[in-house]
Amino acid sequence: MTRPPGDNWSGYSDAAAAGALHRQVAAICHRGRDAGREVLLVTSRGTGRWVLPKGWPIEGLDAPGSARQEAWEEAGVIPADGPVAPVGQYRYFKRDKGRCGLWIEVQVFSLPVARLSAHFPEEDQRRRAWMSPEEAARAVEEPDLAALIASF
Repeated sequence: MTRPPGDNWSGYSDAAAAGALHRQVAAICHRGRDAGREVLLVTSRGTGRWVLPKGWPIEGLDAPGSARQEAWEEAGVIPADGPVAPVGQYRYFKRDKGRCGLWIEVQVFSLPVARLSAHFPEEDQRRRAWMSPEEAARAVEEPDLAALIASF
């Protein structure tokens, strides 16, 4: 996982403290079609809540490439052939133990899944689960993310 540009993560930058909006990318990993479509969620490392694979943009990759990389690292996704297309965005407030926190805007990309690898970089830190879009929308905490997933 990469860090926000210009931030050493030992403390938040002045821009973060002033309420600046930071950007992340996420992948809505999916398989199946129509009524049989499923969405892949992973647990966050800190709280164990259900989320999409997401992270900070990765230097040297465009936004879709960064989303694809996060899906590999956090969920072991091996993508199917097809476009990694933008499907929407949502915002959330990221808290950090006793610090001020960050407002994050997440750009979400559709990522068709060929298969899941049994082994991946964060396999010991996360759980993953396939859910219908309706189940996934109920499982996530962020209302805007829930609406985006439900409409997928």
